[in-house]
Amino acid sequence: MIKTLLATILTEGIVVLSYCIWGKKPIQSILLTSISANLITQLLLWGILTFFFKQYLIALLVAEIFIWIIESLALYFVPANRLQFTEAISLSLGMNLVSFALGWMLPI
Repeated sequence: MIKTLLATILTEGIVVLSYCIWGKKPIQSILLTSISANLITQLLLWGILTFFFKQYLIALLVAEIFIWIIESLALYFVPANRLQFTEAISLSLGMNLVSFALGWMLPI
């Protein structure tokens, strides 16, 4: 679990940094929000996958959708992030698609 958490934070951190530089958004607050949200959502993900291991793919899909929503809300509701709701949703989607794709390919 530690390896996947670190890989997720690193991967999504790169997406956050790229987005912040491109969109001229505050890097520190968005990055800290992303890391904080990931600490919570990774625990949620591993709990769901452990509990519903027989329905792994369905559980993974449902969990990832909830993670996307949770992280979008976290990014949006931190005022220092200066993100519109659509920006928070888009950033969270990008972060999660990249980390999901990388996680699917890596043997972690």
